[in-house]
Amino acid sequence: MSADVPTNVTKTRLLGGRVTCYQPKRGYRTAVDAVLLAACVPAEVDQRILDIGTGAGASAFCLAARVEGAKVTGLELQRPLATLAERGVEANGYQSRIEIIAGDLLEPPECLAPASFDHVMANPPYVKAGKGNPPPDPVKALAMVEGRAKLIDWLTFAAAMVKPKGSITIIHRAERGDEVVSGLAANGCGAIEMLPVAPKSDGVAKRTVVRAWKDKKGETLTHTALVLHVDLDAGNGHRRAYTEVAESVLRGAESLL
Repeated sequence: MSADVPTNVTKTRLLGGRVTCYQPKRGYRTAVDAVLLAACVPAEVDQRILDIGTGAGASAFCLAARVEGAKVTGLELQRPLATLAERGVEANGYQSRIEIIAGDLLEPPECLAPASFDHVMANPPYVKAGKGNPPPDPVKALAMVEGRAKLIDWLTFAAAMVKPKGSITIIHRAERGDEVVSGLAANGCGAIEMLPVAPKSDGVAKRTVVRAWKDKKGETLTHTALVLHVDLDAGNGHRRAYTEVAESVLRGAESLL
């Protein structure tokens, strides 16, 4: 593959430059959600992780950078995004540790065996089918708005793919956090933890990270919210910066939860 970047693609650096991610210049764009998701997966050396809806591969790359020897399989419905993810695998030198598969979770490729992954992570589309106004860009629309696969389908597939006692980590809109929890519980997952994510200390949480364990029991625990930004006094105005914790995760490759 050529080292030249096509004019319709941008090269983005994540984790303080540790990771390279290629993404469309317009439409679908990787956000901090992908980095936060990867930071909450309790993976260890040489374990296998499935990233459902891997997109351009940002979460997979961030997890591989943080956990030495971890092997990630990324499943992506949209072939254009899978192609960008494959390019990122090569750019980051992860050919022996990350595999990108183009496929549909409703009709999983035969190479994905049930109960074969130590951990599963996913960033499902945030908007319910038929709700809101889908973006005009078709790639972005499929990434943001539920298609044939609804949220419960994502959760059911995740539970089917993870080993007993393995973890499932999901990031979603805060207002759908309870939906994620109930869907995981319905699929035999427990010991659930929720991490709200708020833009500012005085703001409402916009995202929630939910982590559960297959075939484990325990009460649902809600952690103190992760605050992403703090306003700094900059003389004649204000400047927004990441909080110390957010900085350690988004640029320092530290883990969460």
